[in-house]
Amino acid sequence: MTHTPTVAATGLSTAPAGVEAVARAAAAAAPVLADLPPGVRADALRAAAEALGAHEDELVALAAAETRLGEARLRGELKRTRVQLRLFARTVESGAYLDVRLDAADPGFVLGPRPDLRRTLWPVGPVLVFAASNFPFAFSVPGGDTAAALAAGCPVVVKAHPGHPELSRRVADLVGGALADAGLPDGTFALVEGDDAGRALLVHPAVRAAAFTGSTRVGRLLADAAAARPDPIPFYGELGSVNPVLVTPAALADRGYDIARGWVGSVGGSAGQLCTKPGFLLVPEGHGLGPIVADAAAAVPEHALLNARVGAGYVERRAAVLGTGGVRVLAEGTARTGEDGVVRTTPTLVETDLATLRAHRDTVLSETFGPFAVLVTYPEGTDLAAVVAELFPGELTATVHRGPDEAAQIAGLLAALGRHAGRVLVDGWPTGVAVTPAMQHGGPWPATTSDATSVGTAAIGRFLRGVTFQDAPQDALPAPLQDGNPWGVPQARSAVGESASW
Repeated sequence: MTHTPTVAATGLSTAPAGVEAVARAAAAAAPVLADLPPGVRADALRAAAEALGAHEDELVALAAAETRLGEARLRGELKRTRVQLRLFARTVESGAYLDVRLDAADPGFVLGPRPDLRRTLWPVGPVLVFAASNFPFAFSVPGGDTAAALAAGCPVVVKAHPGHPELSRRVADLVGGALADAGLPDGTFALVEGDDAGRALLVHPAVRAAAFTGSTRVGRLLADAAAARPDPIPFYGELGSVNPVLVTPAALADRGYDIARGWVGSVGGSAGQLCTKPGFLLVPEGHGLGPIVADAAAAVPEHALLNARVGAGYVERRAAVLGTGGVRVLAEGTARTGEDGVVRTTPTLVETDLATLRAHRDTVLSETFGPFAVLVTYPEGTDLAAVVAELFPGELTATVHRGPDEAAQIAGLLAALGRHAGRVLVDGWPTGVAVTPAMQHGGPWPATTSDATSVGTAAIGRFLRGVTFQDAPQDALPAPLQDGNPWGVPQARSAVGESASW
């Protein structure tokens, strides 16, 4: 198993020679990994999950020390990460993700003689994954991007996040060792550290795709670099999202108290450091929810933000919104900067109206990473679908809270939200992202750089490309395309003569 040299202290970068070695090893591993039977890759993913589970206490303690996230949250996240690996193992074994299509040679084809055509999806090659700060397991070294790329048959190089370096190194050792012991080739998995190493790999000819979770500013810079290569590569960036929640008048009248408390709970979870935090709650004028919001926020305990850099950004954004005319405080919250530079917070919730939001969208409408959110009042008769199209054009999620008898009335609104968000919720809160086949975690720009999902089994499609073989002999075909089907994958067949009935 090829690894980068372990660095001794936070902030050190993998040397250029190490970056080059990792890239070359990944390129050499790619064709070997792609040809391995599905069962081998699936067993390797399960082995990685078991290795993480066997060291749960050690890993959670490391993560808590470096990220300041709570133990219960981290144990749940590690469980999610292990389930994610197992879910992709099942996906690999099913073979359906290969989308195999076999068109038999047909001299009587309606458009003229058809050759023997056989199509499948192939791994793109080595994938660079930029780890995230706020999910030290699920969107980091062993996270969803890594699991999806390995499941697709792609070697993975992870650029560690500087917010949890010791955890990243330990997890990389465990995962790398498990994959090697399971029979995957050297070069299948590696870790690098430092921005220079990440940038060098992003433009390295061996790397064929990249995935990123983080800020819009950094994501856009990386996406532009990937597109500016002599050979542009796909770049899958999950960037900013404010996840609007729309409350109808009927919903407000029916359960306004529960909605207000649910919103505060969703905003305050993990100190608001979630990409799915409901940053904007749109409610009718005269809502009367202010005291409820204030009471709920006062009950949320103080929480340290991930690191000094995140804290500084939060303090700056919070001050900018609080200093905007027409913004009123519902719950002031706290933002205390300690001697260590770490900011400790309680939720800050503010209120404004739709006109003010439009007038100050450049200040108020941007994402605030941390426990901060905005309640926006709208007048009677407002077209909520039009508001979303105008102010929230690309989001990970959009939510509607409806009244008891509004199923038919919100159908058009849900359809409109689907044009601007990757996941549309009814009567819920978006901060729970289920790891399951039907999940979509991605949306139109600026939520992501593409509409692909980074959660759920569909995420594997980002790291595959279509290849068709025409009139190739059976013995020369890849295993999924052979008539004998040695891998036992689903094969969709087009028979001779069927075009006559078209």
